[in-house]
This record gives sequence, structure tokens and C-alpha cells, in this order.
Amino acid sequence: MPPPLATHLIRTGALSPAREPTPWNAPLPAPAPAASWGGAEHPAGLTRVTGPFSATAAVALATTWSIMRTGRKNRAMNRIITALRASTSTAGRPATPAEASEAVLAVRRTAWQAPVRTACLEESAAATFLLATRRLSVVWCHGIAADPVRLHAWAQTVDGGLVAEPPSTRAYTPALTIGARHQHRL
Repeated sequence: MPPPLATHLIRTGALSPAREPTPWNAPLPAPAPAASWGGAEHPAGLTRVTGPFSATAAVALATTWSIMRTGRKNRAMNRIITALRASTSTAGRPATPAEASEAVLAVRRTAWQAPVRTACLEESAAATFLLATRRLSVVWCHGIAADPVRLHAWAQTVDGGLVAEPPSTRAYTPALTIGARHQHRL
């Protein structure tokens, strides 16, 4: 027997009694993906990164943060895009997967210990800037995934390989790429 409140709500029409699911009102079988901010997928703070990029990763992150926070807040993305286009235009050669991975991991390790918010946008931009200081190029991507709508930024090699990213990044469709081969003048 339903509780008295439920009986009252059913009688008044505020609540309809439970019924068998039909094809048009059955729940969808696909579960929503769990929320993630990269901490579980990228344990960068637990890995030691040494190499040519570890010393300058902090400078690249500081540059990214200053670009984003100088000026009007609603123009921060435009400033980052302009800076990324300028930095990738000076690249001499594509970064190897190992060089690109070293740069991304060095930025993540530095960001792990930083006192300010650092997410995929800041990390990927800083890694792109870091590689550009050595005249190396990667493709910076900003993409979207649906159901639920999510945004993500990442770096990939010029030939399309993901750089220090989990395979789940392939769920994102790039909406903006900077540094791709077709964008460089030869």
C-alpha cells in the first residue's frame, strides 16, 4: 500500500502511478561519464620529470597565466589563441612524440605544485609555448564532446598522435586547431 502522501498526490494528479516502461519512455541504457578534472587520468604529481623542459616549464606556465589574467576576463581566450598562433608560427620542425611528451609532463609536474588553478587549457597552452621556445611545433587542439557537453584542450603531434593524453580524448571533436601543417607557410 502506498504511503498516505503518495496516495494523495496520485488522487490529485500531481503524481502519476508507476507503470511499465514503454519504448518511448524507457530510460536510455548509456550511463553518463563520470566527472573528471584530469587528476585520476594524469598522475603528473607522482612522476619525476627530468629533461630539457623541466627547468623552463614554470616560465611557460607563468606566461600562460599572465596572458589569461592580463586584461578583460571575457577576452582571455582570444589572448591565448593569438599568443598560440604567434608562437607556433616560429616553429622550425615538428616535435617528436618523445619531445612533446616530455614538455607536457614537465608542465603538468610544475602545475601540480602551483598555487593557482591549472587545467587542460593552461597545461596544453604552456606546453605549446614551451616547445615553441625550442622552435618545435605541436598542434594545439580545443574540442568538444557531447552528452553531456564537455570541453577539453590538448596537444597532439603534427601527424595526429595524442601527447600524454588518455584514449578517452578521442571522444572530443576538435573545434579549433592551431599549429597544424595546413596553417604553416612553407
